[in-house]
Formats: sequence, C-alpha cells, structure tokens
Amino acid sequence: MDKIRIRGGKRLQGQIPISGAKNAALPLLAACLLTDETLILRNLPHLADIATMTHLLAQHGTELSMAGEHPGGGHMGHVLKLSAAHIASTEAPYDIVRKMRASVLVLGPLLARCGQARVSLPGGCAIGTRPVDMHIRGLEALGAVIELDDGYIVAHAPDGLQGGVVVFPRVSVGATENLLMAATLAKGEVVLENAAREPEVADLANCLNQMGAKIEGVGSDTLRIQGVARLSGTDYTVLPDRIEAATYAIAAAITGGDVELLGAQPDTMEAVIAALQQANVVVDRTDSGIRVCADGAASLTGIDVTTAPYPGFPTDLQAQMMTLMTVASGAAMITETIFENRFQHVPELMRMGADITVKGATAMVRGDSDRLHGAPVMATDLRASVSLVLAGLAAEGETTINRVYHLDRGYERLEEKLLGCGADIARIVE
Repeated sequence: MDKIRIRGGKRLQGQIPISGAKNAALPLLAACLLTDETLILRNLPHLADIATMTHLLAQHGTELSMAGEHPGGGHMGHVLKLSAAHIASTEAPYDIVRKMRASVLVLGPLLARCGQARVSLPGGCAIGTRPVDMHIRGLEALGAVIELDDGYIVAHAPDGLQGGVVVFPRVSVGATENLLMAATLAKGEVVLENAAREPEVADLANCLNQMGAKIEGVGSDTLRIQGVARLSGTDYTVLPDRIEAATYAIAAAITGGDVELLGAQPDTMEAVIAALQQANVVVDRTDSGIRVCADGAASLTGIDVTTAPYPGFPTDLQAQMMTLMTVASGAAMITETIFENRFQHVPELMRMGADITVKGATAMVRGDSDRLHGAPVMATDLRASVSLVLAGLAAEGETTINRVYHLDRGYERLEEKLLGCGADIARIVE
C-alpha cells in the first residue's frame, strides 16, 4: 500500500494549477444518463472517484471515450465524451456503489429517464451517517414508489415523475443534485425549497440548462424546474475545485509561503478567504486566480471557525483549517455542524504534537509555531488525509502518511504540485 513521505520545514513558493472540481464533476457525469445524445465534459480531474463513477456509468451502458486534454495544456484536465444512447441496466450494484457515496446520484437520472432504478445503498468515507432519506422522500414527492430491498433502493415511476414541491428538512448537496436531475424530465413544475446553494450545484444546473432543461433560481435556495420531454447533449467545462484551491492556500500559509493558485475562483471561496485573512494570511486576486502569502507560522493568529452550508465555511476544509491552527499563536475553536464524525484526524495530529481537546462537536486548538514534529500517521478519510500532508509540510522532521488511497480520491497529482513549489515530498510505492 502506498505511503507519502514528507520532510517538513520547506517554504512553498511558485504556482499551483487548480484542477476541475471533483464534487462538480461527479453529478455532471451522472447527468449523461438523462439524454440519448453525447455529453462532452472538459476539465475533468484524474481521480479515483471519477474512475469509480465512469465505471458505474459504463455498467449502465454508457459509451465513454477520452477526447484529449483541455486546450491550453494537460494541467487543465481531461476531456471525456459520454453517450448513454441505450441504457443497458438500471441497477447500480453494491460492488461499485460501496466505494463512493456519490454513486447514488445515478438514482434520479435513471428513474426519470427509464421509469425504474435499483441502486445499492452507498458507501464512501466513514465521516457520518449521511442518510439517503432525503433523496428517497424527495423522489416519492414526485410520484415515485420506492422500497428498500436487501440493501438496495428499488424505485419505480412507470408513468414518469410528476411535478410537485420538495422541502428539504436540512440542506443536502447530494439530495439537491439528485432531485434536480430527476426534475428536469418530470411532467409539470418541480419546486425544490431549502436547496443547497453550493457552486457545484449551480454548475450542474448550468449544464442541465445548456442541455435544454428549464431551471430558474440557480444559486439560490429555491429552484424551480419546468419539466421537458427530453434533454440534448452539450459541451461543458467543469468549474475549478474550490476545496483543492483552499487546501493549497492553507499549505502556503502553514509554510510561510508565497503561492499563486492558477484558475482558482475567489467568488466561490469568500468564507475561506475571510477566515485566512482573519488569521493574518494575505490573500489577493490576480489575473490568473489568487495569490496567498504568509510571513511564517509565528505570524499566524488563532481564529474560531464553524462549518456551515454554503456560503458558510465548508466542512470539507475543517480538518485543513484545524491543522493551520495548530501552528498559529493563541487558541482557536473549531466547530463542526455538518457531520457528526469528522474529527478522526485529531488523534493523528496529536501524534505529531498538536494540542487539541475535543468536546462534542467542538475542538479547542492551542497553537504554537514550533508545535508539530514528524511522525508516522494514518489517513482515515479524504480531507483528514490531506490535513496530515499539511501538518507534515509544517512539522520538524519526517512524516510518513499511511493509507493515502484516500488522497487519490480527491487530489490530483498532489505530490507533483507541492514538489513544484519546493516541498520535500515523495510517494513510496510498496
């Protein structure tokens, strides 16, 4: 099993290209099931989760072919053609879905287009229950008949999905995306209230509109969809990954570095940028993205952060921000409101010398610029794993991170990007 070895203390300096957003690409890939025409997606990141989704789509009968790299260079992402002219199977089997929770996103498109679907209950990172109840209740509100059978969601809508109003009891990105895709082919108007406002949801809505859907309220918490008889193919470019960009921004900050993040979209990162600036990190817009500068760990100031649905501070950056706070001066309080089991990185950071006390959904971090030292640690989930990389960059001595397959699910060419800015990092293949 691969490991990553980092010798800390190197100041990052240079440029890092930001890949296409994984969390936008996954529902966009699933959207190919809504049409019998070809969907071309550009700026796709090369990640394990993307490979899992394309494997699942191929199992449904989708024909996939690489169409080269994005114009402007290979760092701009892959181009993929997807044609689901003929759906060979409406079942998403356990052996694929168990690898990634986002696989459940095929449920809405299959049900809307084929009138039936059998989708395994999903797997993925062990960071909380993340139930699919809202997906199921929402589809039932549109006329679907759904039951659970031996670990599978079995859904039928032989007369098609109908218009209706779905009020999500809490904000859910996945449920919003699933219902949004399903609603495009419904008969009548569908209204989604308390919908997720994340940029990745807006990216999906924009692509669907380009395919012929009629979606209003994009970017708001109320989406109105007028169902259409069919959707067409289109050519669409995935937006840059705001979580990856913010992670490298924190990498620059924690090493006292000076890094330009090429392609980063600051308008999608306002809460993160505000938090970094409060922590005494300089963040400026550039013609190509954003530039992040810090004088060193000693200049960093501890701040309090609470995760929240967009436009709040992202839960996917909680672990990274906590790591930054371990080397900042003073105390910081990190509160997690989205997932109930997302502090699994804390024991590993403490192995590296971090002073963190967890009580319920809150972690108190007492920072010190000389706090971290290298140690062997183990990744427990995607974002926790990259937080250990950040800690290794700042730590004195050598850090070895085990179970880095989590990293490969969400960060494209991480070692190469950091190495290009001066990090002493290498993958150890065993």
